[in-house]
Amino acid sequence: MNGFFNLYKPSGMTSALLVHLVKKKTGAKCGHMGTLDPMASGVLPVGIGKANRLFEYLLDKEKEYAAEFTFGAETDTLDKTGAVTQTSEYLPAREELEALLPRFVGEIEQVPPRYSAKNVGGRRGYDLARRGVEFTLSPKKVTVTSYRLTGQPGRGVFSFLIRCKGGTYIRSLARDLGRAAGSFAYMSALERTEAGCFRRENAVSVDEFMNLKDVFSALTPADEAVSFPQLRLSGREAEKLLNGVPLAASCGEGLYRAYGDGFLGIAEVRAGQMKLRTYVRE
Repeated sequence: MNGFFNLYKPSGMTSALLVHLVKKKTGAKCGHMGTLDPMASGVLPVGIGKANRLFEYLLDKEKEYAAEFTFGAETDTLDKTGAVTQTSEYLPAREELEALLPRFVGEIEQVPPRYSAKNVGGRRGYDLARRGVEFTLSPKKVTVTSYRLTGQPGRGVFSFLIRCKGGTYIRSLARDLGRAAGSFAYMSALERTEAGCFRRENAVSVDEFMNLKDVFSALTPADEAVSFPQLRLSGREAEKLLNGVPLAASCGEGLYRAYGDGFLGIAEVRAGQMKLRTYVRE
């Protein structure tokens, strides 16, 4: 069985534990689409079987987050779980923050958090940070497609709705917005509301999932998670493709969902030839 479960991770649970629970429930090989920090909640798509091979096409998909930033302090982890490292008595007004947001939209550079899974000389950043090892991380380019201030639930506390591509750190956005406003800020809450085609309103809670009698009734077919155009092949064409034989192709170059008697996987067309790039067939 290949496909994806659109699960809702609660705050306080690690992404790894959620994947472990799915593996225990299904007995299948599992993986997830983009780690959510333990303090965060929200959509966490979990792939089973050969559907995990499709994550390379999904990880860069647009994601949406509902975030809360608290101004007046910065922490070593850049979220509420860390130790306060800097404080400021200045708390920016809503209007000031709204005026600053456009500079963080589009392709921007951001420095990842020290407490992150970024590789530093073969070690994870969070491992080095916990040991007190000094190191620096280089800025990386990320894409933020929209960044809106949606409310002010408390003094110095603002809520935001952020849409971005994979690899964007919301904690870094909090830090950078705080500093740009002449203060400091950390992320005090985070919920992922969308990840590619997976949305909060269709997500299944962990308790609901674990209590399902037919767990596979909640499975999204593997081919529905990717949005490439479809290619329908004859039985002979499908057999050749599965055996590694390139096919002559008159369609445009790019990636396609290839079908024979079912979903075969992702085919790539280049220079007039089609090859099966990712095999997903049952």
